[in-house]
This record gives sequence, structure tokens and C-alpha cells, in this order.
Amino acid sequence: MNYVSLFISIAALIVACIAYQRSGGSIEEMKNKIEELGITTESLRAKTADLLNTIEKKLRGEDKPSNGSSSEPPQS
Repeated sequence: MNYVSLFISIAALIVACIAYQRSGGSIEEMKNKIEELGITTESLRAKTADLLNTIEKKLRGEDKPSNGSSSEPPQS
């Protein structure tokens, strides 16, 4: 059953590529778009990682003001 699913998937991919070429698209154009998407995705991933790192530091209390004052009352 898995082989049938794989065969259908590959056949669908081939049909999609043929349809794309007949509609006026080229393989080189598709490759360029995929590369641009990869660059955009990498940039977005890096920004998200930086933002999550900042949020983590604030939640864990590691990003406190350096002047020694704290808005939290001392715990006993």
C-alpha cells in the first residue's frame, strides 16, 4: 500500500511539472523562486529565534536592569 501511495505522489509531481511548463513557466524560474523562498525563510527563522531568546530571558528573569533596582519586592 505504501508503494502505491509513493507511485501516485511521484506521478502527481511529474504531472504538476508538465502542467507548469505548458502554462509558460520554466524550470529555471521555479528554481530561482525556491531559492528566494529559502533565503526569506532563513531570515524569518533567525528573527524568530532572536525574539524567542529575548522572551525566554525576560521570563526567566535573566534580563534584569543593571542598576541594581528591581520592581519586585524582596522575598523572605
